[in-house]
Amino acid sequence: MDAPVHRLQAAGGALTERLPGATSDALTPFSVAERSLAAGPAQWVFLVSVALAAAFADQLTKHVVASQLQLDDSVKVIGPLSIHHVQNSGIAFGLFASATFVVIVLTTAAVVWMLWFFARSGQRHPVLPVALGLVIGGSVSNLIDRVRLGHVTDFLDLRWWPAFNLADTFICVGVGILLLTLVAADRPRLRRFDAPGARS
Repeated sequence: MDAPVHRLQAAGGALTERLPGATSDALTPFSVAERSLAAGPAQWVFLVSVALAAAFADQLTKHVVASQLQLDDSVKVIGPLSIHHVQNSGIAFGLFASATFVVIVLTTAAVVWMLWFFARSGQRHPVLPVALGLVIGGSVSNLIDRVRLGHVTDFLDLRWWPAFNLADTFICVGVGILLLTLVAADRPRLRRFDAPGARS
């Protein structure tokens, strides 16, 4: 019978208390079942909501710019910022502009990997649905344009930086949130290791 009762065993003349599932030497730690970090329904709803909102905002702004400005026309907004209608067949900020098919394949693979990662680790940190939602939403929005049109519409121009769009911004912000979260999560661990007496 495996009833959860305490058993006393004689070991070398001494009595040692043994709990179910524990070792008799009193040195080996109890085995602790790891909590599943897989994304649950709430995390998936949050992720999809953020991704859809990001993709919708990007598609809407691109449509407004393309319908109101001719290609290469621009309107000054404030300071160095202007709305400049340009087309880009590459990835963020004009990189790999002549390799549209490669960009489509890489973007698709990246989105699939992010979804796989989120499915396994969605509960690892509360910020994951927001950060990955922004990255996935921006990536999918640009991917839709590349498949449908062969290019994306860029319109945010700072003069000193290649023109970009909201999808590029969402991707950069999402990645930035992830990096800051990882750094913040590592600080308490580093403090414990560097604390006086932590090293023997």
